[in-house]
Amino acid sequence: MKIAILGDTHFGVRGDSIKFHDYYREFYENEFFPYLEKNGITNIFQLGDLFDRRKYINFNTLALAKDYFFNRIADQDLKLFTLLGNHDIFWKESLEVNSTGLVLGEYAPYINLIDSPRAITFPDGTSIDMIPWICKENQQEVFEYIDQSKSDLCFGHFEIAGFPMYKGMVGNHGLSHEMFSKYERVLSGHYHTRSKQENIEYVGTPYEMTWQDYNDPRGFSVFDTETRELEFIKNPYTIHEKITYDDKNRSPMDLSQIDIKDKYVKVAVINKTDLYKFDQFVNELYTKDAYEIKIIEDFSEFNDGEISTDINIEDTMSILSNYVDSVETDENKEEIKSVLKELYLEAINQEVV
Repeated sequence: MKIAILGDTHFGVRGDSIKFHDYYREFYENEFFPYLEKNGITNIFQLGDLFDRRKYINFNTLALAKDYFFNRIADQDLKLFTLLGNHDIFWKESLEVNSTGLVLGEYAPYINLIDSPRAITFPDGTSIDMIPWICKENQQEVFEYIDQSKSDLCFGHFEIAGFPMYKGMVGNHGLSHEMFSKYERVLSGHYHTRSKQENIEYVGTPYEMTWQDYNDPRGFSVFDTETRELEFIKNPYTIHEKITYDDKNRSPMDLSQIDIKDKYVKVAVINKTDLYKFDQFVNELYTKDAYEIKIIEDFSEFNDGEISTDINIEDTMSILSNYVDSVETDENKEEIKSVLKELYLEAINQEVV
């Protein structure tokens, strides 16, 4: 039997952006649900962070998510197993108040909410432990459950040390690998980039959400309960595009070769030696119907020397992380980076687009 695996969906991301809802809809209506229908897949496992906001729900976000996701599940008579992630709960140390349980009651026949550790067993004998976000309230219960479990597989929303939170940014705090050594295979949500170490694999998110996700493949996975193989199905749609402008000893990028319609675009101006040529480039760029264009050409804040074209200048977290590494301090740099990441993501989620 084959089942579909979705990572964090974060309905309502980027301040409940309509543009991102349109982007999400394109993926679900043109790729995800047609794939399930074509391949006879009726079970979806969503690994936490169903909605983006912890404190409240935007009614338009709820209406749109129902239209392109939850209603489609009901219409196709599918079964959704969704476990609670840290974005689904109101209190940081309790799962009692959660958005999924409060706003999706009408879909009860189709949604199986996992708010405590339990095993899902299928007719072919496959048993999968489903583990929601671990916090102070349920930590002992979860640890005891895992210790006594007889299942070979485990799906959860885990923060495990040593895995990349985003491409190139490893999280050094969290649960130990050894905690899950008894399982043949562990699949997890929470971290947004796909990665694998030993028997543990982060499935990544279905689509891009922030600039951190640029050029990092997104999509969903299909798990075969018989062969235990996990197949990644890439999402062909992207919403971020980075362009480097450098007319020194080379011709600017041929814009006819790229599609930036309805995308967020950042242009990094490395060398601008011909103002007329640059103006032509920018004018053409604005005819391509991008949703937003930001041109970065003032690098005065980088005063340690020349800006190398190899530096990912738009990657905010990389800049912050590199800065922390360069500072001489007795404080724990990983903890500082963790605080900066949390503040950065909170700022992004407050963005009104």
